[in-house]
Amino acid sequence: MTDHPVDQPLGELETVHTFDSGPMPTGVSVSTRGRIFVNFPKWGDDVEFTVGEIRDGAVVPYPNQAWNSPSADDDPKAFVSVQSVVVDPADRLWVLDTGSPMFKETQVGGPKLVCIDLANDAVLRTIVFDRSAALPTTYLNDMRFDLRRDVAYITDSSDQGPNAIIVVHLGSGTAWRRLHDHPSTKAEVPPALLPVVEGEPFLERPGDSVPEPVTMGADGIAISADGSRVFYCPLMSRRWYSVSTDALLDRDLSDDEVAATVVDEGDKGGVADGLETDDQGRVYVTNTEHNAILRRLPDGTMETVAHDPRLLWPDTMSVAEDGYLYVTANQLHRQATYRRGQDQRRYPYQLFRVHIGAGPVRLV
Repeated sequence: MTDHPVDQPLGELETVHTFDSGPMPTGVSVSTRGRIFVNFPKWGDDVEFTVGEIRDGAVVPYPNQAWNSPSADDDPKAFVSVQSVVVDPADRLWVLDTGSPMFKETQVGGPKLVCIDLANDAVLRTIVFDRSAALPTTYLNDMRFDLRRDVAYITDSSDQGPNAIIVVHLGSGTAWRRLHDHPSTKAEVPPALLPVVEGEPFLERPGDSVPEPVTMGADGIAISADGSRVFYCPLMSRRWYSVSTDALLDRDLSDDEVAATVVDEGDKGGVADGLETDDQGRVYVTNTEHNAILRRLPDGTMETVAHDPRLLWPDTMSVAEDGYLYVTANQLHRQATYRRGQDQRRYPYQLFRVHIGAGPVRLV
């Protein structure tokens, strides 16, 4: 039998964990001591717990089942539906609760930021967002931290309302919206953009109805190694952007003055779900259209970190102290919503890592 040329993988992906049953994961974060945390948003799967830790080859509810058992969608003392988990430079776990299972309208008490002390697995504090920060349409997506300034930056990726970057002062719990519905935070739609994943146009096709564009906005977020810029990208765009953190934090600046600091960082090679940075000033971007992870070097050069057929919708990335980049692959594009009502996902979902020889950005 004659061998035929086929698409070749690049990079060396290592399997960290396979999710052989249960819901699809999105977020991942790794602590200084190597503890691995993941989360499972409530998008239609049976989610017994929305935040978990991988221990001895199994995923268990974190910090306990009680925190994963909300009484209602406005429960301020339990996780409603979590989209992202991030370990900060002080080795605390922050949990970003959308308060929006099945992308429903949020209720005050649902959208929140919860900080957990990894030394004793106790909740330290909860920041509940008011309506000025988290709108009824808001979908809190991902976050990054600068503890020198005591702030977090969060993307609002809503597909039903305005998009933005939400700035949170961690000490006071005060939060405010920046780049509110700015063009750089908005999804591109056909004919400007037609993403193709696994050879098929990525569109909302829940049944036999006419396909509709996916309209998720500002999604991936990362912070530069010196903390001067926040990088972000709409889910539905092949472009990425950055904005001055000084401008985001200065509440005396007008929206136009903040927007004046936005830089179009160019074509990133495909639609991306996640962004990340390392302590060497390199910026990483998932590439769902090409089953890949790319990175941009400080001189602007783009290179491939990994390209592998197993990277079926690389979602969230986390740079860890062990010199590896961790990434979830969850087959998001195979959900029934995008495949004419047929759920084409197949177990396992996977958590991979690839060696990058660098550490995380630690602004502390």
